[in-house]
Amino acid sequence: MPQKLRVGVIFGGRSGEHEVSLVSATSIIQALDPSKYEVVPIGITREGRWLSSPQMLHLMKEQSGLNGTDEQYLLPEPGRRGLMSVEDKAQVVRELDVVFPIVHGTYGEDGTLQGLLELAGIPYVGAGVLGSALGMDKIVQKQLFREAGLPIVKYLWVLSEEVRERPQAVVAKIGRSLRYPVFTKPANTGSSVGISKIHSRAELRQGLELAAAFDRKVIIEQGVVNAREIECSVLGNNTPKASVPGEIVPSNEFYDYDAKYVDGKSKAIIPADLPRAIVRKLQATAIRAFTTLDLAGMARVDFFVVRRTNKIYLNEVNTLPGFTSISMYPKLWEASGMGYHELLDRLIALAIERHAEKAELRTVYDPKSAWYKEG
Repeated sequence: MPQKLRVGVIFGGRSGEHEVSLVSATSIIQALDPSKYEVVPIGITREGRWLSSPQMLHLMKEQSGLNGTDEQYLLPEPGRRGLMSVEDKAQVVRELDVVFPIVHGTYGEDGTLQGLLELAGIPYVGAGVLGSALGMDKIVQKQLFREAGLPIVKYLWVLSEEVRERPQAVVAKIGRSLRYPVFTKPANTGSSVGISKIHSRAELRQGLELAAAFDRKVIIEQGVVNAREIECSVLGNNTPKASVPGEIVPSNEFYDYDAKYVDGKSKAIIPADLPRAIVRKLQATAIRAFTTLDLAGMARVDFFVVRRTNKIYLNEVNTLPGFTSISMYPKLWEASGMGYHELLDRLIALAIERHAEKAELRTVYDPKSAWYKEG
């Protein structure tokens, strides 16, 4: 029989989306075919400690027994390609063939973890360093979308320092540029953490302060009145494909953290009831957004579609979307003909393909003379 691939599934992390990551990892680990894969669970605590054991998910959820679990880490050295023991620094505890980094949010989805995996020389699922960083930063993301001619809402951004030191000036600046409702968001979070819908000037200060507590930059976006929230999944590397779009009907005024994960009352309509021409336009725009940010593997692309007119606005791209069996990303692919298990297989294959392609590139240049030895 062919040798099983050893898949490191990394979860948890120093992020406001720590709990979301645990739920995604649970579904992935349970769904990975044991005849094809040997799973190595790797948990990152809220404090940033790396731990690994077969019971890691349970320990992380219960927040108990963590102090008695072996600390392990990745060396930024391609010759090791595995977890090292803190106790015995010369020992590779578990070699890894590929990593599924399902650490949502900061220090996981923003390119930092991807950079470590690049240095370690281990194939990994999802976007690379640049794409992950761009996908996380809502401000730079929108600047690139605007440059590419993609349809986005009007927005402006400020430093969190400005919110704290010159709040009246920031409020006045927003009032001159945008009309209510607006959304205040930290530039680098996901799962709607730190986001507020603002209906009037009286609410603005509080929304800005909340967003500023989570990031050094705050983006303020023009709200789209009478809009439907539409999502589309993208899969692939150099030639990505888009799923059928789906519609989110949030239980709250907008699709906030509670509506996504807590109250269980939001609804997903898959596929979304949209004219065929609008579906094709959404899919084409999703792929353009994916390639504009130089993404790989997967991404969920979120849109607003105005009722009656079907005018499309590209909202944002999520490079590590929620990955439970009932999350929108896999559900959209299921409706497009690709089941959860097949989707995981494809993502792992894409990670290995991209790593092999990159390994063919030259990283050494031999100068004509040893000029660097002089002096």
